[in-house]
Amino acid sequence: MPDPAPSRATSLPVGSDADLARVRRQIRQAAAGLGFGLVQQTKLVTAASELARNTLVHGGGGHVEIIPLTLGEPRGLRLSFVDHGPGISDVELAMTDGYTSGGGLGLGLSGSRRLVDEFTLDTEPGTGTTVTVTSWTTALPAAQPGAR
Repeated sequence: MPDPAPSRATSLPVGSDADLARVRRQIRQAAAGLGFGLVQQTKLVTAASELARNTLVHGGGGHVEIIPLTLGEPRGLRLSFVDHGPGISDVELAMTDGYTSGGGLGLGLSGSRRLVDEFTLDTEPGTGTTVTVTSWTTALPAAQPGAR
């Protein structure tokens, strides 16, 4: 299957509560423009809100890349939240429901992972964290047997 073609990437700062509101608004608009249904939009914006807050609170701020994707009929939205903070020393623990390094419910990373179609976390203590999530308007077609 060919890689989806990105178009019109947008980078937004994540450095304040006002930025968090702007990020949520931009992501909802981008998702609606790609044809995401209301439930899909809500799931994606909820995941993005959690990840943007983590970028601000735990990573000391950073930015989000908002990348619309097209692959014929399925359209998607890829979001990369990037910070240069302390990184995550124990990813497995951080991805466990209920674990929190702050005062929250401990559902930010693990909850976000459940709300999107694709989730990757790249982190190293002392160098920062990048969390990339992708959601699609429809399920990606299954690979056909023998197809390359």
